[in-house]
Amino acid sequence: MSQSAPLLSVRDLKVHFEIKGDSPWPWTPSRWLKAVDGVSFDISPGETLGIVGESGCGKSTLARAMLNLIPATSGSIVWQEQELFGASRQTWQSVRKSVQMIFQDPLASLDPRMTIGQIIAEPLRTHYPAMTSTEAMQKVRAMMEQVGLTEQQINRYPHEFSGGQCQRIGIARALVMEPKLVICDEPVSALDVSIQAQIINLLMELQSRMGLALVFIAHDLAVVKHISQRVMVMYLGRTMELATKQAIYQDPRHPYTQALLSAIPTPDPRRERHKKLQLLQGDLPSPINPPSGCIFRTRCPKAVAGCAVQTPGLRALNTDTQVACDIV
Repeated sequence: MSQSAPLLSVRDLKVHFEIKGDSPWPWTPSRWLKAVDGVSFDISPGETLGIVGESGCGKSTLARAMLNLIPATSGSIVWQEQELFGASRQTWQSVRKSVQMIFQDPLASLDPRMTIGQIIAEPLRTHYPAMTSTEAMQKVRAMMEQVGLTEQQINRYPHEFSGGQCQRIGIARALVMEPKLVICDEPVSALDVSIQAQIINLLMELQSRMGLALVFIAHDLAVVKHISQRVMVMYLGRTMELATKQAIYQDPRHPYTQALLSAIPTPDPRRERHKKLQLLQGDLPSPINPPSGCIFRTRCPKAVAGCAVQTPGLRALNTDTQVACDIV
């Protein structure tokens, strides 16, 4: 992990949505869905932070809150020593020159009425209105070459491309601004396994070439393993474990992390047959009515009576691992 000052510091970030009741009476109290409930982490220059967890754990909401695409309820978002929580629209607009996002569905994130050249050039027109069309197209062509697209494809439309090619277009659109941080919101989950590997390798190559920091969101720990230096495991809007890649995969400490890792298939059939699975009991609780105390206790094989009372915060076990569990 880099020892330089972090590019981005997130502290106690919360994103809560008000759920109005079905009752017609105005005095019926509203309920709150706690999509993200007190998440903290830092991202250093050139680093990749992987964020993993089951569907519905708040990963994508967290990603969008980091860019103010969804307003955060409370907390702190500091970009290069500049506080962004509650900042003006103009401030966020200037920050987005340096922070870009790659979305989950490659085709749905592209405007079907625009050509590939227009799509990739759109951020340049937004942030640099004085740039000439010739200059913009030069940058677009150079970026297309870097992501594995050809200049002959510049006037084609998104429906003419495969899913993997559409994701390359999304990557080109994000990187044409030469950002310092790219948030990748499950960028390979909609792709075939072989294409997933190509996209991950492309991101790693571009990261090395451009000095990017990445936030890589996925629900599969096996995918995150190849690209991340640190991994944050989320469950129901909270951080369960935050550790280096080596610590997460060699010595996972939280029971939830252990269960996720046990579900990863092993290439060796003999080891796979004898592997001990740590199956989670029950379903994911509702974020509208989460369990008291530790939110994971209803599915945790190690839960004790005290877990229903005390809400554990992240505590450092060593220099590599922080865990939100009082019994490990």
